[in-house]
Amino acid sequence: MPLAPRVVVVHRRSELDELVDRHGTRGQVEFFLRGRGRGLGEVQARHDALVLARRRVAAAVPQGWRTASAERADLDRFAFEPQDVVVAVGQDGLVANAAKYLDGQPVVGVDPEPGQHPGVLVPHPADAVGALLTAAADGRARCRPLTMVRATADDGQHLDALNELYLGHPTHQSARYVVRAGGPVAERQSSSGVVVGTGTGATGWCRSLAAERSSPLALPRADDPELAWFVREAWPSPTTRTTLTEGLLGPDDALEVVVESESLVVFGDGLEADRLVPVWGQTVRLHRSPRVLRHVVGAGGR
Repeated sequence: MPLAPRVVVVHRRSELDELVDRHGTRGQVEFFLRGRGRGLGEVQARHDALVLARRRVAAAVPQGWRTASAERADLDRFAFEPQDVVVAVGQDGLVANAAKYLDGQPVVGVDPEPGQHPGVLVPHPADAVGALLTAAADGRARCRPLTMVRATADDGQHLDALNELYLGHPTHQSARYVVRAGGPVAERQSSSGVVVGTGTGATGWCRSLAAERSSPLALPRADDPELAWFVREAWPSPTTRTTLTEGLLGPDDALEVVVESESLVVFGDGLEADRLVPVWGQTVRLHRSPRVLRHVVGAGGR
């Protein structure tokens, strides 16, 4: 007999939860905030909205289905099942945090505070979850395949991300490496690191990098197979250059980086704890991932 569908609710702790952990009690949190000219009301309201959204999602799960919960900090240790339906309740970044651990499971993004966040990856209110769950479980949901980016080291290790991957020094000192953006031309650089992003990431960090330097690059859309890449603060010196600092990668292209620091780090979507650590002489290829995120956009037909 087949198992009932399982809904995995992905979430992160609220600001209030974290403040209580730090200060011990809700009263101490209020005292701490008041001493800095702030009140508890705003933090409490966001906490309440998150709790209410999670309750509504739990209530929308069909009777007889299995349920599980995964906190953001525990995603790298959570065992997702192939037939899971994932519901991310929080800000857009929470969907990106979960994406690297998924392999084809549909993801429903729920915004606990509609209108307070961009809502690119969490477009649904909690009240809409019931219909989306049943449609996702039986294959009727409309899903948008979102391109992901992968870092592949020459020892076979790899890491995926939905928005962008960062390669650089772990303490944000100068990273030294040789970069090649397809073709025969390579350049030795010293910089604050390299960012390679997808069309989804083009609404975040990559957009900021492009705007800061008035880049003429046409950034990809979320479901485009192309990637955009930027070098942060490349430093010119007698041995390093600054001509290869941005570009686009086609579906089959890769940005190759040969490490010339003692070690660098590669991590994705702000999760620094889950990372690769390439050392001097290693090559890292940054390219389109063979995986995509199945982002649920509606409950309609195929």
